[in-house]
Amino acid sequence: MSGDARHAVLAAALEGVCARIESATRAVGRLPHDVTLVVVTKSWPVSDIRALHELGVRDFAENKHQEAESKAADTAELDLHWHFVGQIQSNKATRIASYPDMVHSVDSVRVAQRLDAGASSHDREIDCLVQVSLDEEVSRGGRGGVAWGELETVAAALDGAGALRLAGVMGVAPPGGDAISAYDRLSQASRIVRAISASATIVSAGMSGDFEDAIRAGATHVRVGSAILGQRPALR
Repeated sequence: MSGDARHAVLAAALEGVCARIESATRAVGRLPHDVTLVVVTKSWPVSDIRALHELGVRDFAENKHQEAESKAADTAELDLHWHFVGQIQSNKATRIASYPDMVHSVDSVRVAQRLDAGASSHDREIDCLVQVSLDEEVSRGGRGGVAWGELETVAAALDGAGALRLAGVMGVAPPGGDAISAYDRLSQASRIVRAISASATIVSAGMSGDFEDAIRAGATHVRVGSAILGQRPALR
């Protein structure tokens, strides 16, 4: 596909997603600009990021450290906000802290501590979200996230960190489950975290297939990939 053709495809898809966001927000008495669209560019080339930047997108996300670091460096001249949304191994946390503006997936005190050390060493401040498990049966495998009983402890660790800001919560609805009830649980988690820091108002929830449900439950940031970029290219 030529560059112009790809640009047109992205423009049409972005317009469709923005229309869905507007419809979902207005249905619950919110305004479209209350929701930040974060485009997840996993496996897609930097040329797509540049095209979406031309179309007005400023917030981009990756979930793998190596790819995220590379793309952030390749687009350093653009006015982008980078989000890290993948699970974090504590031994990679200090390196991850070198580039994102926001980390959505803090799920342990150790990860918070390592991110804080990394951000301090790079003289940076990073907004961080506590990833909350929305599974009915909490598991440490799969999507990650803190159990309900650990929520306040991890949130307090972020709130007390010198180079991190406790900014809110993130969650991923269980596949095949009830997204609405899952995002209602995330809203409850948000209230708990706001009691620790009143400024921790971000609720990162919803992906291509269910972000309307997340918006109705109060999401401030939606993480959308395939609805804009299409199905991910096959890995080689």
